Amino acid sequence: MNRADVEDMKRIVDRLPQTESERRIVRHLVIRDPNCGVSDEWVAPEMIFCRQLESVVLSGVTDTSDKTIVHLARENSNIQGLDLTGCKYVTDVSIMELVAKTPPLQWLQLSGVVLTDASVSAIAKTFPRLVELELNDQPLMTAVSVRDIWSYSRKLRTLTLARSPQLTDSALPSPIKTLTPQPSGEKPLPARPHTWLDQLPPLILCHTAIDLRVLDLSHCPKLTDVGVEGIVAHAPLLRSLALAGCPNLTDKAVESISKLGLHLGNLTLAHCPRITDNGIVSLARSCTELRSVDLAFCRQLTDMAVFELASLERIHRLVLVRVPKLTDNAIYFLADHTSSLERLHLSYCDRITLKSLHHLVRTCKRLVHLTATGVPGARRTGVGRFSDPPPADLDPDQKSVFRAFSGPNVAALCKFLDKEKLRREQAEAQNIPFIARSDDSMDLY
Repeated sequence: MNRADVEDMKRIVDRLPQTESERRIVRHLVIRDPNCGVSDEWVAPEMIFCRQLESVVLSGVTDTSDKTIVHLARENSNIQGLDLTGCKYVTDVSIMELVAKTPPLQWLQLSGVVLTDASVSAIAKTFPRLVELELNDQPLMTAVSVRDIWSYSRKLRTLTLARSPQLTDSALPSPIKTLTPQPSGEKPLPARPHTWLDQLPPLILCHTAIDLRVLDLSHCPKLTDVGVEGIVAHAPLLRSLALAGCPNLTDKAVESISKLGLHLGNLTLAHCPRITDNGIVSLARSCTELRSVDLAFCRQLTDMAVFELASLERIHRLVLVRVPKLTDNAIYFLADHTSSLERLHLSYCDRITLKSLHHLVRTCKRLVHLTATGVPGARRTGVGRFSDPPPADLDPDQKSVFRAFSGPNVAALCKFLDKEKLRREQAEAQNIPFIARSDDSMDLY
């Protein structure tokens, strides 16, 4: 057996080890494909015999049980990475067993594994080497355990806590406040807490998360501007920040995000309906290295916000889905000033016409993806044949308005619209009524 064969045997993908030599050698077991036919009853025994594992991915084995994880924890003392995304039958029992064995974990992905505060706190306090922690979809996780993550997991580079509805500002570092003298007179009574979680004191930390680069707090509806201010103060070098679906955020939160300056590259603020042009202006003028911005369903934004974002020299992805106040002026400005743009999402912006979209695809040479679902102009005769196929789960009405153009279809759409524009000019020159065509013919009739 040559060295290349040995290296191949150290990593097994979408299957289980089949021989004793594979069980002795395998270091990385990766099962991501849910259709590969591997079930928990077959994985559990392998965890006993494979004792040199360093990383395990079982996101494709959706029926993974506590038994399998307990065997893994007891037989593999050098496990450094574990992905149990979507393994809904795994509970606190096996996670606590993993914590008790204290392997040198560096990355842990537990999205969809419903855990309590006890397990989350134990993870934070036991694994100081963690650089990546994913805890999305945690309906039972509260501020109590997340505070321990900020306090103990100081080497984290990636932290995702999306869709955790119990999280409040108390879960995040408190912003640094300067004391200001209070005016003399009667002081107002403090707000009465609704639950015991509201009585948690501010999280004051003596360190900063200097290594944290990626933070996802999407769809945590209780977060407010105060929480965002604390995040920016404690993690000043963030490159990617996702706060989609946080309806309480206002322009004040965006102004806090602007303090990240040149470090910020990706920002998601979709479904934050209280954000206005003022916040986006501040953001675009401070964070000039932004490459991706998602402002879908921010219904108060107007063309002015797009004018400012168009000035970003490196922006390559912009999401403006269901921003109803956008007009052709914004699209013309984007086309003329944003040569770096590669992906643009304009679905359900119903004031945009086909004329501005034509100018966009003709001018933006790097554009490789454009979505215009629900845009009235994109329903013109002949345009639909350049669209990608609609997803199978859409109903007939949604399929009829679906418009997404990718790769060579963008150039083909541009060529078709150029041809139709020339036909219109020829029809006007000959005083002939213009009739739109869906094919590539130049005939005027």
